[in-house]
Amino acid sequence: MSETGRGSPFAPHTDSETAAMLDAVGVDSEAALFDIPEEVRFDDEFGIRPRDEREIRREVRLHLDRDDDLTEFLGRGHYDHYVPSMVDHLADRSEFLSSYTQYQPEVAQGFLQSLFEYQSLLVELTGLEIANCSMYDGASALGEAATLALRVRSVDGNRVLIPELLAEGRRAVLENYLAGTDAVVETYPMDDGNADCTELEAVLDDDCAMVYAENPTVRGTIEEGLEEIGDLADEHGALFCLGSDLVALSLLEEPARVGADVVVGDAALGLGASGGLGLGLFATREEFLRQVPGRLVGAGEDSSGKRAYTLTLQTREQHIRRERATSNICTNQAWVALRAAMHAAWLGPDGLVNLAEDCVTNASDLAERLDDVEGVDAPAHDRHHFREFAVRTDRPAADVRKDLEGEGFAVHAIDEHLVQICVTETNTGQTDDLVDAFEVVA
Repeated sequence: MSETGRGSPFAPHTDSETAAMLDAVGVDSEAALFDIPEEVRFDDEFGIRPRDEREIRREVRLHLDRDDDLTEFLGRGHYDHYVPSMVDHLADRSEFLSSYTQYQPEVAQGFLQSLFEYQSLLVELTGLEIANCSMYDGASALGEAATLALRVRSVDGNRVLIPELLAEGRRAVLENYLAGTDAVVETYPMDDGNADCTELEAVLDDDCAMVYAENPTVRGTIEEGLEEIGDLADEHGALFCLGSDLVALSLLEEPARVGADVVVGDAALGLGASGGLGLGLFATREEFLRQVPGRLVGAGEDSSGKRAYTLTLQTREQHIRRERATSNICTNQAWVALRAAMHAAWLGPDGLVNLAEDCVTNASDLAERLDDVEGVDAPAHDRHHFREFAVRTDRPAADVRKDLEGEGFAVHAIDEHLVQICVTETNTGQTDDLVDAFEVVA
């Protein structure tokens, strides 16, 4: 409580009103209502030295300049594809930067149509009948898929199976999503970067609510056993969830044909590797229409017979009774989805396929050149790759990563002797220098 006689400056309660509410619930203080670990509890001191605007600008510029010195070959879920200036120009128009949050009925018809086109794009690429108009990111979409599986599967069990090789943040978000349920997250083994279907069959039983796989995998390998995974999940009454992205989906096997019930992932179009904003994909079968989290934009006709777009389903607790809500996810990434749709439309069907084909050939070409460097084995997995691949090094991977940083390149160290390289059209011009740097540090 504040010394002004009122409670929080952001809530209109007086101290006496707050005290009455605390008395009603039987606790002595507001702090007793929260279980905040001591190590993250705010102690009223941020420890930030006050600085004026000019000094802050100078410090930020120094940090940005330091990052600009590195050419990034990073990936593992964040992919830097060239975003045409057309996307920035159109997405920054005032009609798309409304003060309304983009999930309100008052959203302009043009914006609703853009989201409808985004959903249509996702439906066409996945082969599934339903797509919502975005989630936060691929990790939150995976969490929503797991909770959907727990609602719709007829199995009695609560196991969610994921690959043992998975982006760390993705698994952490999934576990956080399921923390309030009785669901448990377990892993199934991988074989040379891909799912080990024999081992998956051994751990899969009728207690499993969902099986999750990725194509491409976190190591950049193209998953070859998707149809078998889909069949195994179906035999045991489990939902099959597949992780991918818009560029990969334009070239790799259509998820619906391999039995996928849900497709999730990050868009990888419209923003580049911004390191901040993301866009989560979510598509599923029509039978799960009323279980889809987030929002769906539908097309119909207005009273005069003109085509009109509207928010058709919003199954979150703000719009319907809490006990009937499928998700408490608050907002969505409408503006980012708009950018992704613009980028995809700019590329067109042929452009999307050409971009995806480059993701295969660029990775293959760079791996072949790195494999010629003494002390380097590339790719570490004897598979087809998409965008990225693991490289085995004789020297410790952490040392190679650090020395490459000294040469001006950023890569991931993912194991004791494995680093991971991601190549797209934005850094192909620096591959010669990267190979030269490997010859120095490997």
